[in-house]
Amino acid sequence: MKRILVGIKRVVDYNVRIRVKPDNSGVITDGVKLSINPFDEIALEEALRLKERGAAEEVVVASIGPADVQAQLRTALAMGADRALLVETATPLEPLDAAKALLKLVEREQPLLALLGKQAIDDDNNQTGQMLAALWNRPQATFASKVVLDGNTARVTREVDAGLETLEVDLPAVITVDLRLNEPRFVKLPEIIKAKKKPLETLSLASLGITPQPRLRALHYAAPQPRARGVLVKDVNELVEALAARDLI
Repeated sequence: MKRILVGIKRVVDYNVRIRVKPDNSGVITDGVKLSINPFDEIALEEALRLKERGAAEEVVVASIGPADVQAQLRTALAMGADRALLVETATPLEPLDAAKALLKLVEREQPLLALLGKQAIDDDNNQTGQMLAALWNRPQATFASKVVLDGNTARVTREVDAGLETLEVDLPAVITVDLRLNEPRFVKLPEIIKAKKKPLETLSLASLGITPQPRLRALHYAAPQPRARGVLVKDVNELVEALAARDLI
C-alpha cells in the first residue's frame, strides 16, 4: 500500500502569548490552548492532497507525548488522516530520541514518504526530520514549498537563501515542509464526529525499544527584553549621530 506517514507535535498555539513561570523554570502551559504545530499541520495537509490526487492510498499521522495528545491526533483525523499512532511518554523528547521513535514507526508502517514540519515553534530545533532521514538511510528534502510525486521519485522545490532550489529524490524519502507549501483546510463538525470512530493506537517507548537519553539541560527561561522606545530624528545627520552614539555604525 502506498502510505504517507506524517509526524506532528503538540505545541502552545501560535496565537497565545507565551508567559514564563515565576521561578523561570519553564513556560506556563496550564489553561493554555495547545494545538498542532503549524508546520506539521501543513505537512498533514500536503499528505491529504497527495492522497486526493491518487499518489497515496493511506495517510497515517503519528505523535509523541502524553496521553492528552490524543486531542491533537483526533484533529488530524478530522482533517482526513486515516489512522493515528501515539507514542506515549510523559517526558519531552529531544530531537534525536524523537527521530529514533519515528524510525521505529517508519520500519513498522513502511511508508513511501515521511512528511514533517521543518521545525516546531516551541523549540525551533529544525533537526528531527534530518535525523530521521539519516537513521533511515534515505534521501531528504527540507524546507519544501512544492512537492510532486512521480512514480518512484519526488520532485521538491525548496526555499533557500538565494531563492528556490528544485531537487529530485528517490522514494522512500523524508520531506520537511515550509509555510508557503499550502493552506491547511478548515475542519468541520461532521469530520470531527467521524474522527472519533477512526483508529488511534497507543504505543509506549519501551515497546519500540527506545530509552530516552537526555543530552541537554535547560538552566533558565526568561521573557524577551521589552523593545526600547523609538527616537524621532530630524534628518539623516542626526540619524547617523544617534546610531554612532550607540556603536551601531
